[in-house]
Amino acid sequence: MNDTLLIALYAFAGAAVSGLAGAGVLRLIRRRSLTASLAVVAAVGVVAMLAGTLAVAWAMFLSPHDLTVVTTVVAMAAVVSLATALLLGRWVVARSRALAVAARSFGDGGDFTAPDGPATAELESLSRELAATSARLAESRQRERALETSRRELVAWISHDLRTPLAGLRAMSEALEDGVAADPDRYLRQMRTEVERLNDMVGDLFELSRIHAGTLPLAPTRMSLYDLVGDALAGADPLAREHGVRLVGGRIEPVPVEVDGKEMSRVLGNLLVNAIRRTPADGTVAIAAERSADGVVVSVTDGCGGIPEEDLPRVFDTGWRGTHARTPPAGAGLGLAIVRGIVEAHQGRATVRNIPGGCRFEVVLPTAAS
Repeated sequence: MNDTLLIALYAFAGAAVSGLAGAGVLRLIRRRSLTASLAVVAAVGVVAMLAGTLAVAWAMFLSPHDLTVVTTVVAMAAVVSLATALLLGRWVVARSRALAVAARSFGDGGDFTAPDGPATAELESLSRELAATSARLAESRQRERALETSRRELVAWISHDLRTPLAGLRAMSEALEDGVAADPDRYLRQMRTEVERLNDMVGDLFELSRIHAGTLPLAPTRMSLYDLVGDALAGADPLAREHGVRLVGGRIEPVPVEVDGKEMSRVLGNLLVNAIRRTPADGTVAIAAERSADGVVVSVTDGCGGIPEEDLPRVFDTGWRGTHARTPPAGAGLGLAIVRGIVEAHQGRATVRNIPGGCRFEVVLPTAAS
């Protein structure tokens, strides 16, 4: 028993010294290549085995011949182990470099494609993560391009929409100043109309900037959708009469919701104005509010004739106004973008889909807590 314990102590001491030395070497070369680290790890295991075996062999007082045989066998095993470790290390490093080259491609704006051939489980997992990251980056680039396109269109459209009333105001003010206006009162009424139009446009821009900045102030209170829809219908009725459009408010359930009344009234007002302006005379605009599995759904249905399928994903984009046939004279393409921003600030969502003869805008809001 004492001999066995002594042999174990000798083997442990030799292996421990080798392990400590290997740990020190690994610390020194921690910034070197993976091949070097793998070679050190293999060498530590081999040297530890060699040291333990030789220590036991010396302790057992083997004959010189037996000691030489043991030493030769262990040394050959060490050489083979180190060579195998170096080959494996070079293979792993080659796979790592191929993965780095592939990762660099999507960093430069391309798509990530994992290198062909077998790989270790860790490198395979890293490839999957890089592929997922590449997909997310591609989506982000696409959103950024779409947003940049939307910004450029918005600047172009707003510039045009601002230039037109400003030119009219300038012409009318010069006519009044020179005393050549045939009907000054009519000019003043028209100037007031143009100023109100500019004020509304600036207000929409300010609201949209707060939405995009995430600083839209909300003061949610518990209220009934019946009251919200009723107020929105009353506010839109004069415009509907002017355009010869019938407003229908059927299937309006008195569902309680937690919303900012002012902002949600703006949402419903924008949807109704948008529907009225795009519905031909003698057409009908219907609004409904009811419960659903997802929450509370408020829908506005118009008779615009439908939206081209390729344009449906852009309806709520900033500045989008569609074809000329669907563009109202005073529109700036901000109303629906404001609708989506306010609804999303209420943790809801806004959607649109075509129906026979027109389209239906739906706003889904979470129900109020009981």
